Amino acid sequence: MAFAGRRDVPEPPDFGILKRLARDQLIYLLEQLPGKKDLFIEADLMSPLDRIANVSILKQHEVDKLYKVESRPAISASDQFCFLVRPRIKTMRYIADIVNADKMSGRSRKYKIIFSPQKFYACEMVLEEEGVFGDVTCDEWSFYLLPLDEDIISMELPEFFRDYFLEGDHRWINSIARALQLLNSLYGPFGKAYGIGRCAKMSYELWRDLEEESEADGQGRKPEIGNVFFMDRDTDYVTALCSQVVYEGLVDDTFRIKCGSVDFGPDVTSSDKSIKVLLNAQDKVFSQIRNEHFSSVFGFLSQKSRNLQAQYDRRRGMDIKQMKNFVSQELKGLKQEHRLLSLHIGACESIMKKKTKQDFQEMIKAEHSLLEGFDIRESTSFIEEHIDRQVSPIESLRLMCLLSITENGLIPKDYRSLKTQYLQSYGPEHLLTFHNLKRVGLLTEQSAGETLTAVESKVSKLVTDRAAGKITDAFNSLARKSNFRAISKKLGLIPRVDGEYDLKMPRDMAYVFSGAYIPLSCKIIEQVLERRGWLGLEEVVRLLNGNEFSVSGSTSAPG
Repeated sequence: MAFAGRRDVPEPPDFGILKRLARDQLIYLLEQLPGKKDLFIEADLMSPLDRIANVSILKQHEVDKLYKVESRPAISASDQFCFLVRPRIKTMRYIADIVNADKMSGRSRKYKIIFSPQKFYACEMVLEEEGVFGDVTCDEWSFYLLPLDEDIISMELPEFFRDYFLEGDHRWINSIARALQLLNSLYGPFGKAYGIGRCAKMSYELWRDLEEESEADGQGRKPEIGNVFFMDRDTDYVTALCSQVVYEGLVDDTFRIKCGSVDFGPDVTSSDKSIKVLLNAQDKVFSQIRNEHFSSVFGFLSQKSRNLQAQYDRRRGMDIKQMKNFVSQELKGLKQEHRLLSLHIGACESIMKKKTKQDFQEMIKAEHSLLEGFDIRESTSFIEEHIDRQVSPIESLRLMCLLSITENGLIPKDYRSLKTQYLQSYGPEHLLTFHNLKRVGLLTEQSAGETLTAVESKVSKLVTDRAAGKITDAFNSLARKSNFRAISKKLGLIPRVDGEYDLKMPRDMAYVFSGAYIPLSCKIIEQVLERRGWLGLEEVVRLLNGNEFSVSGSTSAPG
C-alpha cells in the first residue's frame, strides 16, 4: 500500500472499473434466468460477491433466497435454481445430487450454473457422468480481479498455491493470462514487464498469445500502468514465514483479513456482537497506521484520541449558527472516526493479549537468529519447546519451515526428532501435512551422506538444463531450498546497523521485520527496477533457478 502522504507516488488507476464490470456481468447472467430464483453460493465466493453486489442488488434482479453450498442440499420451493460456484468436481456432484433428487421426486425446475472465474472441461464431464448435463445450463462469470483498495487488486483464488505448487496443476494459468488481458484492455499497454519463475513465465507467454489472437483492445489507450512484475511464490518463501510486526500484518495474523475485511469479535467491540470492518484507505484511522511498526501504533492512537476529544470540545464556545454547521458538516464524520478509533484500540489490546500468551518476543528472537544464521541449536530448542507446550500448531510448523529453508534443509536427526514431537503433540493426521510440505520444498531434510555442495551442484545442473521444463514443479520447488544464505549475502538482506534500529524513522524495508530482514521479493523488485532489467543479477538469478524475463513494451516476446 502506497503511503498516503507521499508526493512521488503517482495516482493509481481507477480500479473501481473492475468492480463495476464484474457487477454488470453478474446482473446480465442472472437476468438470463428471468423470474424469481434461489441462488446457491459457494462459501469462498460469498465475501467477493458481497464486495461487488450486495443482497439488495441481488434482490432487485429477482433473487428470492440465498443459500450456501453445503454438504446437505437446502429445501426450497422455487422453480429456478442458480448456482454461483468455483469449478470444483466436489461442487458438481453436489449440484448433480440436487438435480437427480428432483428427478426422482418428479419435481421440475430450471437449473443454471455460473462458474467463476471460468468453467473447466472436467466439471462438464462430471455433470455428464452423473446424467444431468442436459438438465443444466452453464455460464462463466469472468470475475478475474477484485479491487480491495485504491492500489490493491486480488484474484481471490484460494486454491491456486496448492493446485500449482503442490499438485503441479496448470489450470489456473489461463485465468492469470485473462486477468492480464483485462488489465491491458482497460488501462492500456504495460510499459515494461519483468518476471522470475516458471509459473510467471508461462502466465506471461500465454497472455501474449491471447493478445495476438484478440484485437488488442488496449493498444490505442494511454498506458496507466508503467511496470508489471511477475514472481512465483516459491521464489520467496522466507518472507511469508516470518512473523509480521506492522499493524496490518498483526491484524491479519490475529483475526485473518479475508477479501479486504476483518471480523472483530466481542473482545474488540466491547459488546456481545461481532462487527465486520473494511480495511482500506476509506478508514481514516487504519490508513494512517496500517504500515506502522506495532511499537508505534499505541502512541499514534493515543494522540488521535486526544485530537478527536479536542474537536468535540470546540462545541462549548459555539453560538447557534456555528453549532448547526458543526452538527450538519462535522459531527457525523467525527462519530465515525471515533467508532473506528475504538475498534482499532480494541484490536491492539486483543493482539497484545494473544502475543503475550505466545511468547511473541522470544519467537521473534528465534526467527532473527535463523535469518542471520546464529544460535541455530538454541532456536531449534525453542521450536521443540513451542511444540511440546502446544502453543499453536500453525506457528510451530511455520518455525520449522523457516528453520528448514534458512538451513538448506534439516539434518536427518533434527527432522525426525521435530516431526515425532509434532505428531505426538498435534496428532498423527499431520503425517500428510509433512509429506506435502516436503513436496513443495518448505520442510525438507538434507540428503544423508551428501554434502550441501554436492546437492547444490546436482540440483543446479537439473534446473538449468534445457530439459528443466519436463521436471515437475514439486521437484523444482525442492531445488530452491538450498540457496537462502547465498542469496541473502548477495543482496544484503540482513542489514548491518550500528546501535538500535530506528523503527519510527526507518531507512530501509527491513523495518517490517523489526530491522532484522529485508523481504527478498521486495529487494529483487527494487534491484530490477533500478537496473531496468536483470543485468548484474546473474548470480542471484542462478540461485533462484532462472526463468527470468524482461520485456520492453507489451508487444515484445520475453527474452
